[in-house]
Amino acid sequence: MSETASKAPGVPDANRWKALVFIALAQLMVVLDATIVNIALPSAQQDLGISDGNRQWVVTAYALAFGGLLLFGGRIADLWGRKRAFVVGLVGFAAASALGGAATSGAMMFGARALQGVFGALLAPAALSLLAVMFTDARERAKAFGIYGAIAGGGGAVGFILGGVLTEYLDWRWTFFVNIPFAIIAAAGAYFVIREPEGSRNRSPLDIPGVVLSTLGLVSLVYGFTRAESDGWSDSMTIALFVASAVLLLAFVVTEARVKAPLLPLRVITDRNRGGVYLSLGLAIIAMFGTFLFLTYYLQVVKGYSPIQSGFAFLPMVAGMITGSTQIGTRLMTRVAPRLLMGPGFLVAAAGMFLLAQLEIGSTYVSLVLPAMVLLGLGMGTAFMPAMSLATQGVEPRDAGVASAMVNTSQQVGGAIGTALLNTIADSATTSYITDHIATAANGQQRQLVQLQGMVEGYTSAIWCAVGILVAAAAIALTLVNAGRPGSGTAAAGAGAEDDVAVPVVAH
Repeated sequence: MSETASKAPGVPDANRWKALVFIALAQLMVVLDATIVNIALPSAQQDLGISDGNRQWVVTAYALAFGGLLLFGGRIADLWGRKRAFVVGLVGFAAASALGGAATSGAMMFGARALQGVFGALLAPAALSLLAVMFTDARERAKAFGIYGAIAGGGGAVGFILGGVLTEYLDWRWTFFVNIPFAIIAAAGAYFVIREPEGSRNRSPLDIPGVVLSTLGLVSLVYGFTRAESDGWSDSMTIALFVASAVLLLAFVVTEARVKAPLLPLRVITDRNRGGVYLSLGLAIIAMFGTFLFLTYYLQVVKGYSPIQSGFAFLPMVAGMITGSTQIGTRLMTRVAPRLLMGPGFLVAAAGMFLLAQLEIGSTYVSLVLPAMVLLGLGMGTAFMPAMSLATQGVEPRDAGVASAMVNTSQQVGGAIGTALLNTIADSATTSYITDHIATAANGQQRQLVQLQGMVEGYTSAIWCAVGILVAAAAIALTLVNAGRPGSGTAAAGAGAEDDVAVPVVAH
């Protein structure tokens, strides 16, 4: 970025609201991509001749690259400049999407998904840290992150609808090609509109040992949970991956405590409030990811919804998230302490989960699923809004990219854990139920009923665990997070003086 494209520190950027439009558009693209490809996967698998054993790599290749490189991507954004990293990430993501849409083999598809993950790991932290350094007024920040948070939270459910429409009426390849116009518009807008504050880069030499250890450690962790889902927790490779991850991440922490210019300054994660945010958000994502998956299968397999119908069925949750984020969170964020929004928000979401735990084969959408989705959306939207705003409180501008990447990392790891852990619980409960009841089924129709009842039994068993996880997230938010309301001038006990200057971030 040229010097003329920067602005003096402390002076609000005149184009900051225009910039928010393009940053939010990029975030929508990344969030949509996470779910839209899942809808298209069966069609793509058939066209490209991908085996059942290898189809998981369409999802896993992206998750490994994205999760493993997030910290590196955040540091590159701090080093290069966030605008440059943002634009490069968008252009690269568009190119990788074009490659995926044009794929003629499974290997080409896996490579395209890995490339999407690489550029996504550069794009996501850059987007978040741009918002962190551009919006500094507490009231403006609340509005900006309310809008951004609603897109980040609700975009995944919109992906189900868009994925269903594109796959059913066009072709699965359009679930990739649709990213290209998003990326071009966002990149062009960002290039001409965004002006980054001067003096916010971190020009320290790159911490190569930290990059290698963190990338290998996070890749091992994410892949370990992926293996656990497909091959079981006692699988020797699964155990080896978890052991390797623990050793690598411990070595990373030791390295970061000793090197002069660490990839992840430990001060970023040891702050009480930031640690509480990272931990509670990670737990909430564990609960959410599994629930999305189970609800999708319940609606399509048990209730017979089409992909488009099930996508539209998620809209009340999107509406709840938008309301919770832009109306409740935004209006109250400057009036009450963050924990008084986060804790109750997670508990409201837990109440929605509690309703879903009552699912039966004969449950109706209007009487049970609809109110549960509204509660889930309202609770998550209300909690995520202040949590994401608090995530880089007190962080120096030069560390904003890495702090932003930590939010993404906690959510990416949370998603991997949630999918593997809750799937394992559901599969175990389903198998147990079918084993106990299949012998009493006298004919094919009764056996099919036992199979469906077993699936629902598995879903509800996992959702009960999700209820407990959300209650734990609320407890952590209420006990660990002790910052005062933004702009009040009341720093949390034990926080540094710099904490009075809150630099927020929101995660995808």
